[in-house]
Parts: sequence; structure tokens; C-alpha cells
Amino acid sequence: MPPIKLSARPRPALPPLPPQGFSSFDHDSGSEQPAKALVASDRRRGRGAVSNASGRFEPVSRVAEDDGWDSLSDLALFKTVVTVEKPKMIITRNQSPDISFDRSINPYRGCEHGCVYCFARPTHAYMGLSAGLDFETRLFAKHGAAALLERELSVSGYQPRMIAIGTNTDPYQPIERDHRIMREVLEVLAKANHPVGIVTKSAMVLRDLDLLAPMAAKGLVKVALSVTTLDAQLARQMEPRAATPAKRLDALRQLSQAGVPTMVMVAPIIPALNDAEIEDILDCAHTAGAQEAGYVLLRLPHELRDLFREWLLEHHPGKLRHILSLVQSARGGKDYDARWGTRQTGEGAYAGLIGKRFQLACQRLGLNKNRSKLRNDLFVPPVPQGGQLSLF
Repeated sequence: MPPIKLSARPRPALPPLPPQGFSSFDHDSGSEQPAKALVASDRRRGRGAVSNASGRFEPVSRVAEDDGWDSLSDLALFKTVVTVEKPKMIITRNQSPDISFDRSINPYRGCEHGCVYCFARPTHAYMGLSAGLDFETRLFAKHGAAALLERELSVSGYQPRMIAIGTNTDPYQPIERDHRIMREVLEVLAKANHPVGIVTKSAMVLRDLDLLAPMAAKGLVKVALSVTTLDAQLARQMEPRAATPAKRLDALRQLSQAGVPTMVMVAPIIPALNDAEIEDILDCAHTAGAQEAGYVLLRLPHELRDLFREWLLEHHPGKLRHILSLVQSARGGKDYDARWGTRQTGEGAYAGLIGKRFQLACQRLGLNKNRSKLRNDLFVPPVPQGGQLSLF
């Protein structure tokens, strides 16, 4: 038998492994793999993510395993748990050149709406938690936010510019009913005549019309409602605890009738899933009174890449490959491109088509023709509790 000769040709590099415990999908071969962190459907009823892998900064990955005695069936349902957080500051600053604001407030960490596509999910890793089910069940409420805001607005030399609220997690998510942090923050802004822009998926924003309408009369507020689909069933799959599309459109209508400038955000646009609805959503929002419109193409940073794949495998397995191929065509062949200027809308033929369709629909409806500008000149610095009144 002739001796076996070993080839001197170097072995090809192995494809990079996804984060341990995250992936149920082989990104290179395109084949589905057994998921390590999937959670049984009866334990996550009413939630968006289908897994709860350990955070990417954790030194170990924890996975629930059945011991052979059906022990997993004894695990409790995922329930919403709120931890009170005491931050030192409440206004977050940014220098991103491709967004329209330089400061924002997020009254909560995590979001009970459970939107599976939420680009904020990976931020939960900074708390040592999962971007999956933890993000929508283990929440943090920033009590004392209003007092912090008063203090920060009263600092000598503070220059007012629009504060954006709802850019990371929704300020009107369900736990706001009990904690009312957004209400308290809005009261401070209203008293100080400070401009604010709000983004939400919740009809709870109507609760604060008594503050929003007078602020709007002064040119101090703009409210954007995010409408991703008109299909109630798809909305329930993607955004299980957010308001229905009909309620969001009705909120747009009531805000507009009260004189509050409104905007519709078609965000995110998911290729081959909700992209066919762009024109219909804009039509309905325009009828409801929206004056402006914007969109964001699906973003899949960090753990969201795998969370979204898992969700597609469960709810829309037949569309998975087509959706991901279109996403990658708009992201330079990758799942996500974080470059400023392209991260919101993508690039390439498909991204260009989406942008053109959106532009033409807005032109037809007259959306974005007159953009409302918020006023900065009415600002009156608040006097924080225990502070001293000015003599002049």
C-alpha cells in the first residue's frame, strides 16, 4: 500500500464562530443549526424574542438543559421585572453626524414592547443581561429623572436644543402606566418651555395631550409614531406588546386634531416582509394627519443578527433566505454596516429602490413639504428643588 502523502497546501481558514450560545443559523453555509438558547413557546408567551442567550460580555454562557425528568417544563413564565435605577445624569449627548439631534433622554432601559427587530437590544449586554428575552422582561426604570433634568437644565450656560425621547427604548411602554417617569419629564420640559421630539409605538402618548397641546401651540413639541405594518397579525408577531397599527394611526389622528405636529416613522423596513406596505402606511398616516415621514432600513447589530434569524425560523421560515439576501445586498454583503451615512438607509440597488419609492410616495402626498421647526428662544431655566431664585 503506497504511503499517504500529506498536502503542503495550507488549510483554508475556518469560518468564524458566532458568539457562544447565540446562533441557531450557520452564517456561512446557510444551514439551520440546533439552537442552544431557544426557550419553549409556552414560557415566552406574548414575547418577541425566542431565545435568551447570555450577554456577549459575560465570561460564561448559560443554557437550560433538561435533566431527563422533564425539568424544563417546571420553569416559570418570563414575567416583567422592573428594577429601580438611580442614574447620576439623565441627558445623553451624542455627536453622530447622521441623526438630527445631539441630546436625548431614555426614561427606561429595556422595552416591554418586545419588538424583535429593535436595534437597542444589544445595549442590555452592558447590564450583564441577554439581548433576547431579558431585554423585554428585565427592565430598569430611572426614578428621579425629572429632578435630574431640572438640575441639568438649570446649569449656567445651558443652551437649549431639542431633546429627543424614545430614540433607544419607548418612553410610553406599558410600565409607564405605573412609573410615570415620562409624564414627570414632560412636565419639567413644559414648565421650562424646552423643545422636545418624541418617538413611540404607543397610544399612551394621548394621556399627555394636556401637556403636549399647549407645548405644540408654542412650537415646542413634535411627536412621531412608528408604524411598521398595517397587518395586525404581523404586528403582533414582531411587536407583541406594542399598540396595534390601528391604535397608532388613531393616536396620530388625535394628536394632529389637537394641533400637535406629527410624523410617521416606517421603521424598520424589512425586505420581503413589510416593504410592500410602504405606500399604504404613508397613505394611512397622511389621512390621519401626519405632516412628515421618515424610514429606517432594518439594522442587525451584534446579537440582533442571530435573534432575528431565530425569529424568522419560527415565524417565516420560507422567507428567511430571501430576506437575508436582500438585507446583505444593502449592507455590502454583510448583515450590518455601521458606517455613518449608510447605517439608516443602506446602499445598493435594493436600498436605492426603497429610497426612491419612499420619496415618490411622500411627494405625492405632500409629506415633508413643510417641516415643523421647534423653538429654542422661549426657554426659561428651571429652579431645582432647594435652588435659589434669580434676583433679575
